Amino acid sequence: MRPYKTVMLSILLLLMVAMTYAQVNKLVFSPHWLPQAQFAGYYVAQDQGFYEEAGLDVEIIHPSVTVNALEHLKSGTADIISLFLVTALTARSEGLELVNIAQFSQHSAIMMVSMKSSGIETLQDFDGKKIGIWMSGFEEVPKALINEYQLEVEWVPILSSVNLFLMGGLDIMTVMYYNEYNVLYLSGIERDELNTFFLSDYGYDIPEDGLYVLPETLKEREDDLGKFVQATQKGWEYAATNKEYTIDLVVNLMRQQHVSSNKAHQAWMLDIVLEMQNIGEKPIKETQLFIADFEKAVSVLKERGIIKGACSYEMFFNPVMPDIQK
Repeated sequence: MRPYKTVMLSILLLLMVAMTYAQVNKLVFSPHWLPQAQFAGYYVAQDQGFYEEAGLDVEIIHPSVTVNALEHLKSGTADIISLFLVTALTARSEGLELVNIAQFSQHSAIMMVSMKSSGIETLQDFDGKKIGIWMSGFEEVPKALINEYQLEVEWVPILSSVNLFLMGGLDIMTVMYYNEYNVLYLSGIERDELNTFFLSDYGYDIPEDGLYVLPETLKEREDDLGKFVQATQKGWEYAATNKEYTIDLVVNLMRQQHVSSNKAHQAWMLDIVLEMQNIGEKPIKETQLFIADFEKAVSVLKERGIIKGACSYEMFFNPVMPDIQK
């Protein structure tokens, strides 16, 4: 009986080790929106096995109508989430101690558009006009710009649809360069029919998509998080040089999850999202949060009365990439 017991004990020990290994190396990531090319680097890293090569078992889950990425993080359903910088700072001021471990977006893609036929050609022309703004959030920066110029406007809450603008129900519409701006073009509006107002041109080039975790996750799993960021960066690099494959991958995923898809639009989105990741003249490395961008975001939120105070840059940004210093 002893050999039998010895074998059984060995099997049990092996199973326990395997279970522990799987638990340590399993990571769940939630982007802050439905599947689209905005998150292509993560899908590519998973599909190409970059996470697996790093010793990670990564599951990607998306928000739903009732549960957003922040709630996934709070409940422990997700270990890592993506968020806009201003959204993360707002959540932190409300008591959720988010930590930024990597900043992939380095620029703002938010812009406003008007029809040239409307005669709205400068920011001063916005006075007294109706501006469409998303009900789903991200309104802090556009409203800060309008407030700086002391303009009186009527904010009209809208969903992600461009229909109200197309029907003439809005004078101006807030759009993302990689998303709704191109949707207008695909809806029959030529680009030269639009006046464009990039918020980055008015001193509001606040970066957007970053990766966030809870402090306890960072403390316990910093090595795994570093591997996740490195593998994701590899995914973005692969996406940039294999765009046709990447678009097919994204569109197939969208269709699997019953999200409306368009290859031309996703191709546009991928190009612009990659453009937004370019650090340009910033004296930083890729995936680093520039302290001046952090301070600008804090300033905007304080001015809007959304936050009263903010944690320090050193507490907020804790990079897990070994070659990045704060």
